Amino acid sequence: MALELQEVSADVKPRASGAREFTLSSLTRAKVGDNERMFFTEQLALLLETGANLYNALLALKGQNDNPAVEAMLETLTADIAEGRPFSEALAKHPEVFSANYVNLVAASEKGGFMHTVLYELKAMEEKRGELKRTVVSSLSYPAFLLAFSGAVVVFVLLVVFPKFGDLFTSIYDELPITTKALMRVSDVLRAYGIYIFIGLGGSIAMLAQWMATPGGRDSVDRTLLGIPFARDIVAELNLVQVLRVMSLSLGNGVAMIETLHACRDVVSNSVFKQFIGRVEGLVQEGGRIAQGFEQARFVPTIAKTMIATAEESGNLARVSGRLADYYEQELTQRLKTVSKMAEPIMLLVMGTVVGLLVSSLILPIFKLARAVS
Repeated sequence: MALELQEVSADVKPRASGAREFTLSSLTRAKVGDNERMFFTEQLALLLETGANLYNALLALKGQNDNPAVEAMLETLTADIAEGRPFSEALAKHPEVFSANYVNLVAASEKGGFMHTVLYELKAMEEKRGELKRTVVSSLSYPAFLLAFSGAVVVFVLLVVFPKFGDLFTSIYDELPITTKALMRVSDVLRAYGIYIFIGLGGSIAMLAQWMATPGGRDSVDRTLLGIPFARDIVAELNLVQVLRVMSLSLGNGVAMIETLHACRDVVSNSVFKQFIGRVEGLVQEGGRIAQGFEQARFVPTIAKTMIATAEESGNLARVSGRLADYYEQELTQRLKTVSKMAEPIMLLVMGTVVGLLVSSLILPIFKLARAVS
């Protein structure tokens, strides 16, 4: 790979610096999404595998791409390669697109001459991450939809249906069931102050979201999630899978341990997990072992601690991390399916109870009036 870079720099003239200033715009780079990065990774791996040198492969990708953001990124990459810079250094100029783990793995593959293999592995890892994300979203979206639908039905009945019976129920107010009286009062409050209630609710949600975006708020939420028994297992396994996947891929391709742990810290979303990986990184820097750091984490399963300790002693940490990642990903998927299956009947029961309460609060007084008339 180093020989290819030297040949490219001898035959191709550097790009103008002015063009680079435009294409290095952070706004442009931010528009390159996950799907575009995965397509770029796969196509580049294929071209390199078929024998194309890096510069020509990037030119080919640029020629067949109609996305302005990706084209601008490829422009800077080809210019850097033409000037003889390492590919990893060129990728590092686009942190919004390529993570530290991505850059470190490419840097290791440049030294070993197996870049296309690493690129295929990176794409496979991102596909698994995307599949896991879709599993989480699909498992939680249906219960969320049922909850939102239930709320909408309740609001509609209170704002539209109940007022139509208001005058009728007033004449027999003392004989009304307690549920009907309570719902009538709620309906009156919503009709009188509904706009202010919804504005206040929206403002509260916005303030909550803003607070959660702060480091302190995010840390509080993450700690709370890890303190709830059932949620703790899902959050811990979700982040543990990401850590183990990065460890397996990075260590298996010759990335240094400190750089691997740094990449693990970047890939997890939970702030408590970030702090945990930071402590492990500190232990390794002081000459300690990874197993010591994992042993101190209460949210890491015992079997994972044991296997990591054994793998570290035997020098098989990369392979064992990959197997653990596969195991916990399957367990997490099964757990999410269980949550979804449990949530569906529970939400249907809640919806049935709420709707039944609303209907009974309307129908019973009407039956009383019918008997009184007859």
